[in-house]
Parts: sequence; structure tokens; C-alpha cells
Amino acid sequence: MTLFLIPNSDGALRRAAKELREWGQSHQDLRVALIYGPVSAEDRLYHSKCPVEQRSVTALGAALEEIGVRWKVLDPCEPDFIIDLAGYDVALSNLHGPYGEDGRLQGLLDYLRVPYCGSGVGASAVAADKILCKRVMLTLGVPTPGWHVWSGGPVTWNGHPLMVKPPFGGSSVGMSLVRNPADLPAALTDAAGDEGSDVLVEEYVAGTPLTVGLLELPGGSVVVCPPLATEAAEADFYDAETKLDVDARGAVIVRAAELEPEVLDQVTGYVRTVWDGLGLRGSARIDFILTADGDPFVLEVNSTPGMSRDSNFAVGAAMVGLTHTDVVLAMLHEALARPPYDVPLPTPAFVGTTRAREAAVSP
Repeated sequence: MTLFLIPNSDGALRRAAKELREWGQSHQDLRVALIYGPVSAEDRLYHSKCPVEQRSVTALGAALEEIGVRWKVLDPCEPDFIIDLAGYDVALSNLHGPYGEDGRLQGLLDYLRVPYCGSGVGASAVAADKILCKRVMLTLGVPTPGWHVWSGGPVTWNGHPLMVKPPFGGSSVGMSLVRNPADLPAALTDAAGDEGSDVLVEEYVAGTPLTVGLLELPGGSVVVCPPLATEAAEADFYDAETKLDVDARGAVIVRAAELEPEVLDQVTGYVRTVWDGLGLRGSARIDFILTADGDPFVLEVNSTPGMSRDSNFAVGAAMVGLTHTDVVLAMLHEALARPPYDVPLPTPAFVGTTRAREAAVSP
């Protein structure tokens, strides 16, 4: 059973931070693959619009530099990605959405026997699939807004505002708040994308968005960071443009959530249930909406939280005394402390390079 640490566990958190920093000093020979590239729609959006200095990959690289390990950014869009990846001691992924966050990258790393930060195949796949994740949350007794799945065909309007969401991806890419029935068909088409995917149509619940970060520490304990309230000042909801905030306009206000004790207990209880129920590892961020009556509803689970210097995850960790570099150390420590995925499969053997093989079969 997971041991969860709450923010007032000062002594345990100080000891964990000290142990992490000592561990980092003794592991500066590590070779770390920092995986980043414009794979999913979410990653392509950040790659094209987000200034380099505001990106998670920039902050993660600075943390690895501070730790003193040897590291390199590996781009999955490059042809020699898998060959290069197999030569590293541990992988730290900064990919989000399909491929990077949904279990496929994790399965590849398992096969290559490269330890990696964060959740495994099963937990990653469930967390990334918004529809499947909501079904699992219901079985766990975790409240989530009502919904149905649209797979094409006639559109029914129930007279209330709706959130229309693609089943995969984060940062609210492709998501719409629909208040008028005339806008619903276009929102569904946008969310379904070119693939014609099923679409999550969720009841819109008005309230304050909350987010809670979790981080696994040495010994397997998990710190539950203080809930943060996020309020979009210039948008109907916390949409993709607001999250990017390319012009640093302060379009979103992030602050410590001021919750009544019983509400805080509910939120932290649901967070623990989701962590254990999905089998999350390493780090995660769980997003809620809190109604005016104080009822929390879980919206989604992020198994690869954004890690820019000013990200919600980093802000929450700082509130319990953990620096951005401490968080990266914790992620690396958990990856390397986890029992290896070891089954009787051959060690992958690469002959030449991808480019050489491609040249050999070219007409």
C-alpha cells in the first residue's frame, strides 16, 4: 500500500530531499536520454508556438545540467531514434499525447530494457484515454462529470453547456466549450479530427479548476502537493492558448487553493485513489473542477505533467520545499530504483544505421 505524504510532513520531505541530492552526487556518470520532438498535435503546438525559454525541455535540460549527468535530447522524428535510445541508462520523456504518453513509448522502452521515468504501459494508456479513464474512475468511486461518447451520426442537445473533447491529447487542444446547439456539430468535427475518432461529450460543470501534483520519493512514498487553483482571466475555460500564454500576459492566475478542511480531505482522498487505482508511478498531475458548493469532480489524469519552470507541477512541488531539480532527481531515482522489466526476449541487435538500411533498399 502506498505511503502518501501530505504537505505538513516536513521532516519526511526534508529527509527525502537530502537523500535525493546525495543520490544525485553519486550518479553523475548517468547517461540520460531526454526525449522530445513534435510528434503529437499537442507537442507540435508547443514546438511551433512556445518560446524556447518557456518550454519544459529547456527547464529539464537545465536541471540535468545542474545535476551533472550526461544527457542529450533525442527526437523520435529522427530516423536513428531507437538506435540512439538503446545506448542510454535512463529515459526522461517530455512527449505528451499519443505515442509519448499513451503507453506506446513506454512499451518500446520496456522492450529495449531502458529504464524510464513515470508510469508504465497500462497506467499510461488508461490515463491518456479520456473516455477509458472516466470509466475506470467510476469503478473506483471517484466523481467525474457526466458524459457520453459521440461516434458520428445525429447530434442531441440536452439544453445545457457541454465540453467537447478529443479522446487523446492534453493542453485542451481540440477542446471546445459549447453553449449554443448551432456550434455543436463543428465542435464535434474538430474534436474527432482527421481520423474520425470517438469524441467525449462531457457535461459542463462550472467552478474553479484545481490541479494536484504527486511525486514519488525514495522508499516509494508519494508526496501529495498542495492543490492549486487555476483561473483563466481572458477565456471561457483553461484552453490551449491560455496554457501557452506565449506573450506572458498573465492570462491565467495560479494560486494555492483555499479549501475547507473537509473539501481538502475529499480532494486528497480522490487523488490517492486514482494514483493507486491506475497504478501510476513516478509523477502525475490530477485535474479537478470544484463547484461553488464545494463538490470536487475529477476531470483527467496526466501521467507526464508539464515540467517548465513555471508549470503547475513545479509550482506545487516548490510549495513543499522541492526545487525543479529535486523533482527531476526524484523522477530519475524512481526510474532506476524500479525492478527492471526482464523477460526472456532477445537483446535488440542493430546492424548499421537506419539511414544505411534505407539506402540499401532504395531503388
